[in-house]
Amino acid sequence: MKAISYTRFGPASEVLELTDLPTPDPAPGEVLVRLTYSGANPSDVKSRAGGRPGVTRLAFDRIVPHSDGAGEVVAVGQGVDPLRVGQPVWIWNGQWRRALGTAAEYIALPAAQAVPRPDWIGAEAGATLGIPGLTAAHAVLGGGDVAGQTLLISGGGGAVGHNAVQLAAWAGARVIATCSPRDTDRVRAAGAAEVLDYRDPDLSGKLLDLTQGRGIDRVIETEFGVNAALLAEVMAENSTIAAYGSALDMKPVLPFGPYLFKAITIDIVLIYLLGDAARVVAIDALHKASAEGALRPAIHATYPLADCVVAHECIEAGGRAGAVLLEM
Repeated sequence: MKAISYTRFGPASEVLELTDLPTPDPAPGEVLVRLTYSGANPSDVKSRAGGRPGVTRLAFDRIVPHSDGAGEVVAVGQGVDPLRVGQPVWIWNGQWRRALGTAAEYIALPAAQAVPRPDWIGAEAGATLGIPGLTAAHAVLGGGDVAGQTLLISGGGGAVGHNAVQLAAWAGARVIATCSPRDTDRVRAAGAAEVLDYRDPDLSGKLLDLTQGRGIDRVIETEFGVNAALLAEVMAENSTIAAYGSALDMKPVLPFGPYLFKAITIDIVLIYLLGDAARVVAIDALHKASAEGALRPAIHATYPLADCVVAHECIEAGGRAGAVLLEM
């Protein structure tokens, strides 16, 4: 099978290569999926570059990157219902703690990680549901019903943030989002009632004004370290910070007093480690919101498999308006 792989950390142009690898056989409990699309994410780019904290060497001799994808089941291992052959699926955790991810023509993985894809979700959208979709769904809904609450979506123009705006609006929350000015119209169209520039020097004042001083019930936070002090000012009592990123400041300094006397819960979201029950809830939300036309994952660009270097460089450049895919 054709696959993109790397055997050392480094820049995309230096380490990613198009290779021929043996097509894997599904082990007991696994399915073999012929992939149509692979979803590339910032986490894939950081892993390839050697940017994960504390990771100094590859976990495997050769790695096929990417955890997200969509395709069709073409074979099953022992113990898996043979009726799954021919089933359209989308994939989560494809390369998590495994050598072979979705940047290939085929992937064999545990059957539960190949989610049956409903008719109303296309393969392109399906390839975005693993990391951007599940992260958004769990960050928004992992604490329960948000109807009637005020949610702040930080970075509403990003792939996770844009999904989160749509899901929060669908779930009945009042959505306030921050983003770059270039994304304002797109984020408002996704369902945000109010959209603010994340660089506004009076951001905290405007957020408090919009909530009549009460504060935010739940924030979906992409840059926790940078915004930790701001959140101490704008969160409501007994509120929750669902933080899924902190790339610009990985050592946040917390103003503990304000956090304490508002009883703020900090929920660190790492979708790779989501428990089975919570994942089922998130998957169900993604499918239902999509069925009702409330969730339309944005796709920034699609490249051929052979152009994986360009896809990684696109992610590194920033300023994306959605997911980046590889087409087989």
